[in-house]
Amino acid sequence: MNMSGLKKKRIAIVHDYLLRMGGAERVLKVFHEMFPQAPIYCVVYDRNFVNRFLGDANVAGSFLQKTPSFLRKKYKYLSFLIPSAVEALDLSGFDIIISSSSAFSKGVITRPDSIHICYCHTPTRFLWDWTHPYSEQLSKKGVLSVFAKITLHALRIWDHQSARRVDHFIANSENVAKRIEKYYKRNSSVIYPPSDCLLENAEFQANDRGGLYASGSDPYYLIVSQLRPYKRIDIAIEAFKKLGYRLVVIGDGTEKFALKKMCKGFKNLNILGYVGDDILREYYANCKALIFPGEEDFGISMVEAMCFGKPVLALRRGGAKEIVVEGVTGEFFDDSHPVLLADGVRRLNENMANYNRAEIMERAKRFSRNRFEEKIYEFIDDVISR
Repeated sequence: MNMSGLKKKRIAIVHDYLLRMGGAERVLKVFHEMFPQAPIYCVVYDRNFVNRFLGDANVAGSFLQKTPSFLRKKYKYLSFLIPSAVEALDLSGFDIIISSSSAFSKGVITRPDSIHICYCHTPTRFLWDWTHPYSEQLSKKGVLSVFAKITLHALRIWDHQSARRVDHFIANSENVAKRIEKYYKRNSSVIYPPSDCLLENAEFQANDRGGLYASGSDPYYLIVSQLRPYKRIDIAIEAFKKLGYRLVVIGDGTEKFALKKMCKGFKNLNILGYVGDDILREYYANCKALIFPGEEDFGISMVEAMCFGKPVLALRRGGAKEIVVEGVTGEFFDDSHPVLLADGVRRLNENMANYNRAEIMERAKRFSRNRFEEKIYEFIDDVISR
């Protein structure tokens, strides 16, 4: 890679929202560490989260950053304003723009001679493949649902048109590449997102700083996820109520209190919320297996668990099919139902003695951070040279 040529380029990074931790944010952090001088633009951000997660990164929000904090946290209520906010971000001073997009950030307006590369985590899901379930939720809100559905239609038109502004798409999986082609009619290159817990954590030794369930003498299954409805943590909780096995859920989000209410009275179920990376590593290192109950575009927590040689039980949809090898690195269940997930746990347990820790860890190396960085640098170099 011609790094000297790249160093002469003025680079900016654009992200959707910086409010909580998720897989897209972990990718953003790697982009920031690859290009530390590049400012980060986004629609809205939480200053405390940015300080904790990105340190002294130069982060700038759109005009929606000036709205009250309770509105920024409920940014979906501002959806009709987000296209204008994204288009108002001034990126005219940059030669290369890298958008990290699962929604609207790919819609930025750039100079004709600049290069816009979009690393697409997913086409905007609530506008496309999830639009009908989302509309059903809105239909319960009476008159407001009519306005909301009209807004969705307008946003869908904008989203499709704005994708044409991207010069080059990178998809985070073959699964997402197919959806980019379907919804945006664009080709993309596939570069899997990075897991930064590979080699340095492969031989990680737990030291029990993690608290209640981070002990190898107290076996538990683990979920690491944002707590949102589509993640389907609820079906895992229902399954483990019946199974009686310990389940630890790490993550934060809108469903946290509802899920805690579901767990009330069950000592084998624990919702921890957000934990730091050091403690998260201990939970990975000590868990029996990772449970992945929802459909995801990729699913970085599956790779992180595999870095520690842990098998994965996943829904047989989306990115999981590119990560998990059935009978080798884990098992699948075929539909979002507690009974089917519970049966998957049974098969996982029956095969536990046959999983090879070294083989699982080797499979995880396909998604290493080094590989990600090399592929991104090569991609940019190729684009510049052309």
